Amino acid sequence: MIERLVAIMARLRDSERGCAWDVAQTFSTVAPYTIEEAYEVADAIERGDMVDLKDELGDLLLQVVFHARIAEEAGHFALPDVVAAISDKMERRHPHLFGDADAGSPPRWEELKADERNARGATSALDGVAIPLPALLRAQKLQNRAARVGFDWPDAAGPRAKIDEEVAEIEAASAETVEEEIGDLLFAVVNWARHLGVDPEAALRAGNAKFERRFRAMEERAGDAFVALSLDEKEALWQRVKGD
Repeated sequence: MIERLVAIMARLRDSERGCAWDVAQTFSTVAPYTIEEAYEVADAIERGDMVDLKDELGDLLLQVVFHARIAEEAGHFALPDVVAAISDKMERRHPHLFGDADAGSPPRWEELKADERNARGATSALDGVAIPLPALLRAQKLQNRAARVGFDWPDAAGPRAKIDEEVAEIEAASAETVEEEIGDLLFAVVNWARHLGVDPEAALRAGNAKFERRFRAMEERAGDAFVALSLDEKEALWQRVKGD
């Protein structure tokens, strides 16, 4: 089945008979679409829409084939090399299933991943945390990495106190430094969430969804009159919607 998609991509990328748009693409220009498709997969899962999930997984698979084709044309690697690399990695990370380790022993995920990073020449515990990740997710991963080498609060009280400290610094900040201080506050909130066992990215998604649901309910109740309502009237309507 995958061979058909590979052949389609080869045809699209044909320099003489292909699609001009596809031929013009590079790793950099395709990357934003790859990220977008991954989020659309997550959205379909969140909505429980299996028909949409099937389509979105296909779109995401196309991105993998696209990147692999560009790499093959440049002489770097081809799709079979991608498949081989991930197959090797999964077997390496499950020695209790595919190697000599005791089948009853759990996989040492973080140790194995650290070994892989070291083999690639890592010089810091933070190496390999991808820069393009969503900021909240990247903050969480950076904190987790630091925690694994002992740089962490012993409990949730530390990051909670840090939030108050960062709020005070924002209130005292100049126009030139307020953005930096707000960044520090968000980083501290992620740290507090992590200590409470809460995924900050998932929590914010839920918060966004709640706001959207309530705001739409406000618009529906007020109809065409919504925009003209005063702020106090909108607030009163918001409180009624919250109470439903």
